[in-house]
Amino acid sequence: MNNSTLPNKTLPSASSKIVNKKPMFQRVTVFVIWAWLIIFALIPNILVIAASFLTRDENSFIALPITIDNYLRFVDPLYVKVFLHSLSMASITTIICLLLGYPFAWLVSRTSNRWQSFLMLLLIIPFWTNSLVRLYAVKLIMAANGLLSTALIAMGLIDEPLQILYTQKAVIGGLVYLLFPFMVLPLYAVFTDMRDDLVLASKDLGANKYQTFWHVILPLTTPGIISGVLLVLLPAMGMFYVADILGGSRNLLVGNIIKSQFLDARDWPFGAAASVLLTLTMAILIAAYYASSKRIGKTDYNEVA
Repeated sequence: MNNSTLPNKTLPSASSKIVNKKPMFQRVTVFVIWAWLIIFALIPNILVIAASFLTRDENSFIALPITIDNYLRFVDPLYVKVFLHSLSMASITTIICLLLGYPFAWLVSRTSNRWQSFLMLLLIIPFWTNSLVRLYAVKLIMAANGLLSTALIAMGLIDEPLQILYTQKAVIGGLVYLLFPFMVLPLYAVFTDMRDDLVLASKDLGANKYQTFWHVILPLTTPGIISGVLLVLLPAMGMFYVADILGGSRNLLVGNIIKSQFLDARDWPFGAAASVLLTLTMAILIAAYYASSKRIGKTDYNEVA
């Protein structure tokens, strides 16, 4: 029989099977991601927002009727004072992290690739240990009979133990210690992406070091600065365990209010309202970040360069 008379049938190849299976794998992956986000992110946030408009109940924690009194309570001078105190400590923490992290990220980005990897590894290694454990280690160092005071007394630099623990300085120090890597990482990313020929061109055009930094380096690294501020400022206001361990009752953060309302006072609606306000603050800062990114051309780096 002539083969030309046979119907033109071809067997499916292995590549076509892979192509057919790939969309199914993509759909399953996307479904799992969306399901995870909806169940563990969207629904909990909706429940918190809903609880913030309900009334406290002794038996079921939350109950009707719907009210906005939970938000109006933040006008109370006591909570305003706590919020401003928390914001001031978080701002000081952010400024210290920026002042230390900016030159550190620049120096790391200017070393060889081998040393860059090693230095960034040293920066990330503390993440391998629970932050609560590391904070207790900081407490042992800051205590009156801790390592710091003992070493300074042994060297004859001081006569009495330092009273650092349970002060505002201790809380800020603990926050800087925990959040410093979050400031360095985005700054390091923008420094490594920055083109050296732009700096050289600025110098060739007669700009001094100050002018080069102010007009070239600083604008190009602004997205990293804003990202670092976002990653440090808001978490610094919510890390209640830092204030509990290092600060005592006089150095409260917004996170301490939220924790005490949920666990101690059992006032879930008010705690939920505080959480919503903290989330809104984060949303405003993120919106400011995107607005500034568009203004300096973050969306198109080559165009800025």
